[in-house]
Amino acid sequence: MLSLRILGRLAVVTIAVLTAAGCRAGGMVPSQAAGATSQSLGLAQPDKYYSILKQLKREVVIGSTIDPKLHQLNPYGLTVAPITAGAFTKGDLVVCNFNDKANVQGTGYTIVALHPAPGSKPRLVSDDKTLVGCNALALGSDDTIWAAAWTANDNPVISSSGKLLINIKGPPFDHPFGQVFAQPVSGSPGFYETNARGAGTVVRINLGSTFTFDVIGKGFAINRGMPGSILAPSGLAYDASIDTLYIVDGTNNTVVAFDKVSTIPNGGIIVEKDGMHFRGPSASHARVLFAGSPLNGPISSALLPNGNLAVGNTLNPSGQNIIVEIARNGRVLATRNVDKGAAGAIFGMVATGRSASDAKLYFNDDNTNQLRVLER
Repeated sequence: MLSLRILGRLAVVTIAVLTAAGCRAGGMVPSQAAGATSQSLGLAQPDKYYSILKQLKREVVIGSTIDPKLHQLNPYGLTVAPITAGAFTKGDLVVCNFNDKANVQGTGYTIVALHPAPGSKPRLVSDDKTLVGCNALALGSDDTIWAAAWTANDNPVISSSGKLLINIKGPPFDHPFGQVFAQPVSGSPGFYETNARGAGTVVRINLGSTFTFDVIGKGFAINRGMPGSILAPSGLAYDASIDTLYIVDGTNNTVVAFDKVSTIPNGGIIVEKDGMHFRGPSASHARVLFAGSPLNGPISSALLPNGNLAVGNTLNPSGQNIIVEIARNGRVLATRNVDKGAAGAIFGMVATGRSASDAKLYFNDDNTNQLRVLER
């Protein structure tokens, strides 16, 4: 592991790039419409609880997620490149594979990129061994990759050209299972990461002269499953317009919201055993957005342009793969079966667009090892 001094230099460089880009959440400002992610824009109409999912009538295959070199598969993490840098063109879809070419769970370590158009071919970006068991990705405004690697039990930071910059590991990380970048409308940027072992924690990685870590939440339900059956806090989505972090937990089928998340200190929130109540000095910042059916083993989520949340199930007794759309007020607005094959196909999800008229919802389909999109 690199020294604290090198860590500090890396953090300073990251902050400088963020500042120079004039970024909002996800590294883009509202004028950057093309390829802009809804996670980054935080645009919403909080008084209009209308469904976007119902308007996305077409399901289209973008391309295979199997990397062209090592042929690894089972795509988990998914995000969008905010700018053109290194291996990425602005708007590229970035995927990491959880399995090796023999389809052994949790042994994959490749990151690929695809242009957001049907017929795209995956391009290998990185195959660094620190990525073993990669399950979630987040890109900073300079396209630097931050990855949650369950099997390697670390959080590697990789350049936009695919080179390892630093591997963050050790406490407070404990089998990372979620990752998202957050730039508040006012305040400092950071990354949020969740852990699938130990105390079921949510960690904020603060960027500055050195990296610091705040365990802002703990006590989330975990099932201690092995790769292929892990359920824990994951599926992170950040809404910059209200500084809210959404956390999906398939163990107890909940979506929890941390409001004013950038202000929550270390040790701020403790989740009670029922997963529905909270204590700690920042308990008032935590709420259950939704719990129960039709959620069924969800792992992934994406923030839609109007502030609604799309959540992807992985368990269903009838073999369906259901995406559930939930409004900011906690009301279920729509459901959609996106794969009639075996349950457990939906993992990474990300949305782009500025309104219902240009919204697109991308998701990894693990049954077919494809990246797909729901669009108008």
